Amino acid sequence: MMNTLNLEEQNTIEQAYKKFIITDKHPCIMANAVFKLDNYKLNILDDMTSDAVVTPMLNAIEEYLSHYNFESNDFETLLFCFKNSQYDTELEFEDALWDLLQNLHDQDDQDWDPEVSDDVESSKFSFSLKGKAFYIVGMHPKSSRLARRAPYCTVVFNLHWQFEKLREMGTYQTVKKRIRRRDKKLQGSINPVLRDFGSDTEAKQYSGRAVGTEWKCPFHQKTNTI
Repeated sequence: MMNTLNLEEQNTIEQAYKKFIITDKHPCIMANAVFKLDNYKLNILDDMTSDAVVTPMLNAIEEYLSHYNFESNDFETLLFCFKNSQYDTELEFEDALWDLLQNLHDQDDQDWDPEVSDDVESSKFSFSLKGKAFYIVGMHPKSSRLARRAPYCTVVFNLHWQFEKLREMGTYQTVKKRIRRRDKKLQGSINPVLRDFGSDTEAKQYSGRAVGTEWKCPFHQKTNTI
């Protein structure tokens, strides 16, 4: 459930994220920027496998979108922390992540964002909720990628629009190169599943696990509408 923590508990969790992103110099310069400027919304829930988190998450996404300034060049990110979720392997986390995304999709009352594909095999695929496409970043303490080794199981929703905005501003390639250079400095290599939008399905990147060419995304479109 959301917003059941006292102020001290909330602050402890939030400080752990700030250490992970700012103090420890996370390779994503965009994450650094939004945290330093407090341009993020952190929602703390219990267990990502619980059906009880679906409605609060959809409500939080809807509220986030309703207040987002799409006319501004300032970006804001949306994070969900699952403080009681723990996974021993990357595959366990990946399965839980896709189960969560499937449950969110099944309860979503909005059409898929027409700017992206809803086919998980398509190079134009991006996950859509409440009518807007998001690039999903799954993070957890047992991730093999240091940049994904968040203090808690975490699902980050970054608007697909933000990446298109960076391209429009002419800064996308510069930002991408700086992030990958910092990631390589941190771990000795960049994440092998990283691809630019339009070159391969971004679904392979969501969990952070280095999936092989034989990997099949478990997500499927719902057959009935709400």
